[in-house]
Amino acid sequence: MPAATHPRLRVAAVQAAPVFADIDATIDKTIALMEQAAADGVQLIAFPETWIPGYPWWIWLTPPALGMAWVQRYFDNSLVIGGAEFQRLRDAARRLKLWLALGFSERAAGSLYIAQALIDDQGLLRRSRRKLKPTHVERTVFGDGDGSDLTVTATALGNIGMLNCWEHLQPLSKYALYAQDEQIHIGAWPSFSIYPGAAHALGPEVNTAASRVYAAEGQCFVIAPCAVVSPAMHAALCTEPLQQQLLQPGGGHARIYGPDGAELATPLAPDAEGLLIADIDLGVIALAKHAADPVGHYARPDVTRLLLNRSPGHRVMNAVEAGSPFEVISGRGAECPPPPAGDDADSPGAGR
Repeated sequence: MPAATHPRLRVAAVQAAPVFADIDATIDKTIALMEQAAADGVQLIAFPETWIPGYPWWIWLTPPALGMAWVQRYFDNSLVIGGAEFQRLRDAARRLKLWLALGFSERAAGSLYIAQALIDDQGLLRRSRRKLKPTHVERTVFGDGDGSDLTVTATALGNIGMLNCWEHLQPLSKYALYAQDEQIHIGAWPSFSIYPGAAHALGPEVNTAASRVYAAEGQCFVIAPCAVVSPAMHAALCTEPLQQQLLQPGGGHARIYGPDGAELATPLAPDAEGLLIADIDLGVIALAKHAADPVGHYARPDVTRLLLNRSPGHRVMNAVEAGSPFEVISGRGAECPPPPAGDDADSPGAGR
């Protein structure tokens, strides 16, 4: 009997600065980085948290009233799923035959969400998700996700899951993805630039460790793209001396880890832009799982179990007539292709 075969692929984590609050210019840069990756044989490229149109650093630097000066520009330059700008990215993925894991600020009607999208090499949107709970002052800009956002997508490359930033400090959210046989994890981060020396938990040592622990704990490959604060961004956002101290240029700490926690790509300097590239073999996951599988043989479900509600958080339900089931009339603003044959609505590969 022939041995089973496992996907082998080349992956890339982006470490770069967006063109802050400029959706068109950042999409131009996104496509240029995709082209660079494709030329190097990459099959899956991952971009940082809120790469489009950049992370809203003013929320950490100014009182809310002063931060309002950025609100409309940021809103207008956020990405609409299904819009013309989104289509440019789908077209690029199809042209380059490249899978794209994108971090972005999603604009849906009057609200923004910290979002991620997985687009396949045919340009199809395979999954979109939102950060379940924006962190600290992020809640002044972004809304919450819901249980449907903790979903692993079955693909020809492997089972792919995604989280943003401090979602990697949420043990139950991590476990929900581990339990869906996650093999490749996209862990997207903004730059580690804020409050240097004063807030250790926001710095690179803690947060790269969170990505590494995710890999070893979930026995999966972790692609952890990380943004950079460019000198132009710093100058635009930091107009006062104190602000210039609170946010530093650079802060890029992209990483790629194997399922045993091994570092698979040489890091770039924190102020450098480029791609971290690694070749991965999903067959080695079995070696890591053999030692400790937290959702399998190393679990104790008789002692602890996770209750997971993956229902979408629909805002409006319409009672069509008395006694009839409710009809959803206001959804999540994202349309995904039908799930592959054999998938059901609750399977890891199902569309949203």
